[in-house]
Amino acid sequence: MMDSVTFAHPKVFYGALLLIPYVAWYLWKRNQMSASLKLSTTNSLAQLPKSWKYYGRHLVPILNVGVVLLLLVCLARPQSFRSWENSQTKGIDIVMAIDVSSSMLAQDFSPDRLEAAKEVAQKFIAGRPNDRIGLVVFSGESFTQCPLTTDHATLQNLFLNIKSGMIEDGTAIGSGLATSVSRLKDSKAKSKVIILLTDGANNRGEISPETAADIAQTYGIRVYTIGVGTEGMAPYPFDTPMGRRIQQVPVKIDEKTLEAISDKTDGQYFRATDNESLKQVYQEIDKLETSKIEVKKYSKKNEEFGRYALAALVLLLCSVLLRNTIFRNVP
Repeated sequence: MMDSVTFAHPKVFYGALLLIPYVAWYLWKRNQMSASLKLSTTNSLAQLPKSWKYYGRHLVPILNVGVVLLLLVCLARPQSFRSWENSQTKGIDIVMAIDVSSSMLAQDFSPDRLEAAKEVAQKFIAGRPNDRIGLVVFSGESFTQCPLTTDHATLQNLFLNIKSGMIEDGTAIGSGLATSVSRLKDSKAKSKVIILLTDGANNRGEISPETAADIAQTYGIRVYTIGVGTEGMAPYPFDTPMGRRIQQVPVKIDEKTLEAISDKTDGQYFRATDNESLKQVYQEIDKLETSKIEVKKYSKKNEEFGRYALAALVLLLCSVLLRNTIFRNVP
């Protein structure tokens, strides 16, 4: 709940500039007044006590200025607003499963597949503040790098720590998918999603990709699969006794299996062949999985000029009363 005050006609306050000539005239008038009794010296009068009327003689014009200012406030129509806002956010639980096998060091992406995947994934996370997101990495085996969380700052830092070689080499797509499913199976979210990114074919692990896809389907989890790698051959760095050399290696992505996983779970398969197409893939997934935010607003408007009009009336009455009584004969 929030209260605020605004003015319907704020330009009316420019009328306060008209008070400048009035104040200037009043000051000029006071300076022009001269004593009716002339003495050779006023030293004898300087010590005389000044009555309170001497100090209060400016009260009437001050009250007049206050009346004008309050009338301007009334003309500007002050209005108070009391508003309520109820928002309901329906986030999505997402697990990002990323292949960190040695083949992800291929340099058909800049600077390589893994770094390109990390960069795009982090931008994807930054654009989804209402979702719980987790991170699973897999190679020859899989593990959870970060459970589902809304603490995206921590998740981003954990993303920076993933690298090829952190676990046994290989490509265990089934294990990576199964670990991701285990993180989502107990989720109460209406939409549960896995984004699985790999550049190869399943060759390790005790769970086949097909079995892991069946488990995901059972729990109502949608899987988007992404195959990363150019068509044909890709440059890959090899360490040799003569130093690091770049050689061309064939790109082998099991697209048939990745398509089968996404089809079975009502997801979609994407192929990314360079940095730009990878960005477009994540943008497409971002559009497909949109968080819904429902906001209901209520507001109540009240006219507030009454109190200012009453105050102006009181000041005006005081000014007239003082002018015609106490300060009647005061110059």
